[in-house]
Amino acid sequence: MKFFVDSADIDEIRDLADTGLVDGVTTNPSLIAKSGRDFTEVVKEIVEIVDGPVSAEVTATDVDGMVEEGRKLAKIADNIAVKVPLTWDGLKACRALTQGGTMVNVTLCFSANQALLAAKAGATFISPFIGRLDDICLDGMQLIHEIRAIYDNYDALETEILAASIRSANHVKESALAGADVSTVPPQVLRDLAKHPLTDKGLDAFLADWKKTGQSIL
Repeated sequence: MKFFVDSADIDEIRDLADTGLVDGVTTNPSLIAKSGRDFTEVVKEIVEIVDGPVSAEVTATDVDGMVEEGRKLAKIADNIAVKVPLTWDGLKACRALTQGGTMVNVTLCFSANQALLAAKAGATFISPFIGRLDDICLDGMQLIHEIRAIYDNYDALETEILAASIRSANHVKESALAGADVSTVPPQVLRDLAKHPLTDKGLDAFLADWKKTGQSIL
């Protein structure tokens, strides 16, 4: 599974990218707003840090506006993935941008039918929102299973499943088990994947025993 960082915080992205575990980055208008910085400047900094896909979202809602904004965003760097919403106009924009050689991330997916349409439109990534479905008492993870099953039925569908709206380390694990190609995660969730109380307990015991020997490796 690939890991994308879901953030517009340059310091967080740089710190996590230094681990070699980050395959890409996703941003959205809300994350940019939190950063309090200029959108284009943030995106330009991110693509200098990460070699993999960097999703930058359009703000237009009509097909012509999305295509125009998407083409402008794609000029920032070769690894830009233009993010468009899963609407009829978004699907049309996806087709136009994809045919022009631009990676496209179709976002705000909440059903398997939507995911099928996005794949038919040539989406590079489809972003089903797990956490937001859970919020309204639906099973977000079931959606990942459904999309995986549909995509696997047809060799011609090459769209990657990008599990989004990840809220916990357990969401990441369940997404991997369901066959998602990518999880886009907040920085803290990515760090949480390495945590386990028994790891901490075991390390404390090893260090305590080592101290008793009075030895030093250096």
